[in-house]
Amino acid sequence: MTTDILEQLSEALADRVQTASNFVVAIRTGRRDRSGILWRADVVVTSEQVLPHGTEFGIVHCGKEITARLAGRDPGTNVAVLRLAQPLGAPSLPARTTSTRPGSLVLLVGADQGGAPTGRLGMVYATGPEWHSEAGGRIDAMLRLDTRLGSDEGGPVLTAGNQLIGMSTSGPRRTALAIPATTIERVLEPLLAEGRVARGWLGVGLQHVLVPERFREAAGRDAGMMVIAIAADCPAEQAGVLPGDIILEIDGRRTGRARGLAAALAPERVGQHATLKLLRAGQVHLVTVTIGARPART
Repeated sequence: MTTDILEQLSEALADRVQTASNFVVAIRTGRRDRSGILWRADVVVTSEQVLPHGTEFGIVHCGKEITARLAGRDPGTNVAVLRLAQPLGAPSLPARTTSTRPGSLVLLVGADQGGAPTGRLGMVYATGPEWHSEAGGRIDAMLRLDTRLGSDEGGPVLTAGNQLIGMSTSGPRRTALAIPATTIERVLEPLLAEGRVARGWLGVGLQHVLVPERFREAAGRDAGMMVIAIAADCPAEQAGVLPGDIILEIDGRRTGRARGLAAALAPERVGQHATLKLLRAGQVHLVTVTIGARPART
């Protein structure tokens, strides 16, 4: 690669960062400032896990500070939404893309304390299909990035061609992930309208366990989720589920891990019937339960 090509690439990336100043903001959290995306003229999207408890935050955009109120937060997809006290100009968000390959260069944009854009060059480390977080959220694609995040967490992730991949966030063991723009769009309206995403709920505390070897033939598998706690008057209790039951399947889907159960309790399942396959005292039982909505956190 010649020096001229490197200089052209450098200038192009710098231009991308400067252009992003139209839709990237700094968020005053009372501790360390973080970044966010001006998704609409009066709406900012950011990483839910970086926001402390509270309802009011300062937003800095192009040197101007504006008050914003928390509209909603969803730990399941790690998306939080802030509503600005006064709208800014309509942001010029780039076109969205769902076509990302390992090895592709990405540009992670954040904002400094004055709201000026910051840039970090990274690479797509790995991609995968949709997945469910341990908090029950459905993420449209696994997008792992080969970089580290700081105050730019919550800002936009762009392709080298200036398309919007999504929002940056930190995953387990400080891995960097991108929450796809399609996921943000899906949860945005419920968060603005209701303040949360109501997901399916059985009302049970579960623990992964191995099925005793003498019962595995009857159970048809070697592991499940044992019920270790039941909330009062919850859907599971109303259906007759008991502490000590081992949930083997829900609607034919194996539930050896919490994420497997979360996949069967998507928001659209609220109010629907589901069939639980249980192991109780060495015998298999089928129980019909009406999926409830997870109570709001207080």
